[in-house]
Amino acid sequence: MIKIALGTSNPHKLEEINAMIKEAHPDSVEFVLVEGEFDPVENGTTFEENSYIKAAEAAKIMGIPALADDTGLCVDALDGRPGLYSARYAPDQKSKIEKLLGEMQNIPKDKRNAHFTCTMTLVNPDGTKLHTQTGKIEGYIDTKPHGGHGFGYDPIFFIPELNKTMADLKPEEKNTLSHRARALLPMIEWIKQNM
Repeated sequence: MIKIALGTSNPHKLEEINAMIKEAHPDSVEFVLVEGEFDPVENGTTFEENSYIKAAEAAKIMGIPALADDTGLCVDALDGRPGLYSARYAPDQKSKIEKLLGEMQNIPKDKRNAHFTCTMTLVNPDGTKLHTQTGKIEGYIDTKPHGGHGFGYDPIFFIPELNKTMADLKPEEKNTLSHRARALLPMIEWIKQNM
């Protein structure tokens, strides 16, 4: 089994990623959180740059390869916002959703298109970038939150072909079609073939 540091301080990401791997690739990769405080400065201008910054820092701290992602919600009517700043858009989940819905209150349903994007980068302890993978899922921003699963913007991200928000999906459903799954599962295949 390959041991890889996960460049995040978000326990939700670790849980979600471990669940995805358990279902699709059991006994292939073991992810471990970075020991100690982990708060790299995300000053990149793209999702890929930020994922590299986090992965490189995690790999350096842990002395093993590291994987990190940068994920964001991009809303067409808001010129891609919150985008790179999705995690820092407001102090907590409730206020992030309230702020986004407030900015979109006069935007009609047919103009509320959005997508979640997730870019993952795998880095060696010496800073060498090994592989990058991006996943996306298209949808739109609903007018009010609903659903009891997920986190972040999941309660307002509606997926038309499923007629559900991301938060309406059971974890096992989300783990097969989310933006993170669409980046992670090909990344795990790459790791299995190349490491």
